[in-house]
Parts: sequence; structure tokens; C-alpha cells
Amino acid sequence: MRAHRGFTLLELLIVMAVIAILAAIAMPRFRESKRLAYLAAMKADLRNLVSSAESQYSQDGSYANYTAPRGSAGVTLAFRPTVGGWEATATHDALPGVVCRIANGANAIAFTEPTCQ
Repeated sequence: MRAHRGFTLLELLIVMAVIAILAAIAMPRFRESKRLAYLAAMKADLRNLVSSAESQYSQDGSYANYTAPRGSAGVTLAFRPTVGGWEATATHDALPGVVCRIANGANAIAFTEPTCQ
């Protein structure tokens, strides 16, 4: 009798089906992890912007000449002085429609942490 070597077609198809099921379970979790990482990058960039803006204010006494620094990869930062304060926003290329905001001042709602919508 001949020795059996290798795998049958049925065994290979079963292994491929199991791998496909595991991949289908993992993909949504991977996408959500990427989304959370993008949000974390936007919030971190806003915190850095706040530190930079307040440093500029302590030197000049005004936010008028402050320009937003460059954000992380894919993150766009915007800074706008307001009466007695400022507003800042961050967007990410990979998250269209999501904007993180932070503001400070008399006419703005003061946030201690960036909020994203």
C-alpha cells in the first residue's frame, strides 16, 4: 500500500474557509482600531497646538500673529483667534466629516479636552 503524502483538496478548502471566517471577524475590529488611532492623532495635535498657542500668547500677549503648526500625517489644523480667546479644529484625510475642536476664551465654550464629532 502506498503512503499518503500531502493534503486532499477537501482539507485545503476547509482550512481556507476557516481562515476566511477569521479574517471576516478581524477586519471590522482592525478598521475601528485605525479610526481610533486617527482620532487620537487629531487630539494630540490639538493639545500640541494649545501649548504652542499659549506659549506664543505668553510672549506677545496676543493670539493675532499665531499660525497653526503642521499636524501629523494626514491631519490638518486650523487656528482662529476670537474676542478674548481662540478656537482650533483638526481634521484627518482618512476621516471625512469628522472634526475635532477645542476652544478657549470669553466668547467660546472652554473645553479642557478636544471633542470630536
